Amino acid sequence: MRKRIVRTACAAAVLLTAMTVTSCASEPDYDFTVSYDGIQTGFVTSKASVHDPSILKVGDTYYIFGSHMSAATCDDLLSWETLANGYHAGNSVYGQIYSVSDEAFAYAGASTSLIPTDDGGVHVWAPDVIYNKKMGKYVMYYCTTSTWNASNLCYGISDTPEGPYEWQGALIYSGFDKDTIYSTDVLDYVDEADALDTYIKGNKGYRFEDWPNAIDPTVFYDGDGRMWMVYGSWSGGIFLLEIDEATGKVIHPAADPANNVDPYFGKRLEGGGHESMEAPYILWDEASGYYYLFVSYGGLSREGGYQIRVFRSETVDGDYVDMNGQTLGPKLNNSYYGLKLSGNYMLPSLNVAYMATGHNSAFVDDDGKKYIVYHTRFNTGSEAHSPRVHQFLVNAEGWPCMLPYQTQGETVSETGYSKDEIAGRYYMINQGTAIDSVIAQPEILYLNKGGKAKTETEEGTWTAEEGTCFITITLGEKTYSGVLCEMPDEAGTTVMTFSAVGYNESVWGVKYAESAK
Repeated sequence: MRKRIVRTACAAAVLLTAMTVTSCASEPDYDFTVSYDGIQTGFVTSKASVHDPSILKVGDTYYIFGSHMSAATCDDLLSWETLANGYHAGNSVYGQIYSVSDEAFAYAGASTSLIPTDDGGVHVWAPDVIYNKKMGKYVMYYCTTSTWNASNLCYGISDTPEGPYEWQGALIYSGFDKDTIYSTDVLDYVDEADALDTYIKGNKGYRFEDWPNAIDPTVFYDGDGRMWMVYGSWSGGIFLLEIDEATGKVIHPAADPANNVDPYFGKRLEGGGHESMEAPYILWDEASGYYYLFVSYGGLSREGGYQIRVFRSETVDGDYVDMNGQTLGPKLNNSYYGLKLSGNYMLPSLNVAYMATGHNSAFVDDDGKKYIVYHTRFNTGSEAHSPRVHQFLVNAEGWPCMLPYQTQGETVSETGYSKDEIAGRYYMINQGTAIDSVIAQPEILYLNKGGKAKTETEEGTWTAEEGTCFITITLGEKTYSGVLCEMPDEAGTTVMTFSAVGYNESVWGVKYAESAK
């Protein structure tokens, strides 16, 4: 596949020669004190609470669908209103799915399932809705789950995005043992002896370190119009299967062990060994020529280190690599793999820190703007969560750079920004690569007009490419390539921001005072 020129992501005009900034300007009076005095605070809040939000746009209306069959809708990616919240008719637009609960929960997800839930409850997680062009239907893919590895991918169809979705069948099973495997469809695709040897550890049950937990399905069209489903979590990692567009069902491939292709579960893309990785979402971006694989690491609780990572590939089935050219295999320390886009952080104008930002979807809107949709918790001592949408831009090397604040209709300049607009005193955070509960706190960064970059502990340089939104910042021995965008903060104050990436780290900056000369 021929890769397109990435630079169109930030500027429609032909790029000019990079702007050279000199170091002859006088030194400013540096003040590295982090103080929010005089900075307005506030949240642009949502009335809805949707966990694991998956985005769908129909006409001018946006929908997000989340775990426990919650859903919300809006027309501005900001003011979400609850559409559904629960499993039962009268409480949810999806009630009719659960009138056939004997089928939907036959294997997993309820106390009456073949593999009962641990707590006796009903568990339906992470639905994803797509409009199937050939079927002319909205198709919901979701998972019913009983234990940390016993799950079942299912699907239903509807004539409208708001449902109800009619049960169609089960697709993929996980967590079976030598007895329950006979209640799945595994043996329709794999010889019995091979299946027992491959998927079962003797009398110890499912080989969870090698094979997926069948949850978190998302379905997408590739650049050639073919449909695919990516799914998986922890356990054996993230897997990919093609979808038959005519039926909505998965297509089981021929076995190809050399390329990590299993005849039942499909191709392993990343992970394994029961390291934290879940919530896969693949976005094809025609402008950059890349497929972006988003995943979440860590535990999903407020202090679990939940976060968004991204890998990319020029082909739909990989290899998906990070900024260091690495793929993530089993039994590796996953904190070193994948570009970390967002974790726990505090920024000026926030009333309280964002925590456990994760389980995202992503899309390219009709106007070409790109967005990441996720849920966040807050540093409030509770597990309350809320959906958020951030625009992301693609840097000169084709890597996503997530803008610091939730979108409020900002548009990046197509002609770039002058050094007068860029230079100044920034509150900067570095997301790092750790998977922990630490909140990234701002430090002060000066970008002066002479091209010097300086924090309290490091010095470096910066350059901006004329006619584009691209910026390069070097601090110490590290260089970050990113983008600039003037946008509203959480209180509605318009500020200059940058988002830059390097070494699988994301750094964000927000300018509030013109202190650099």
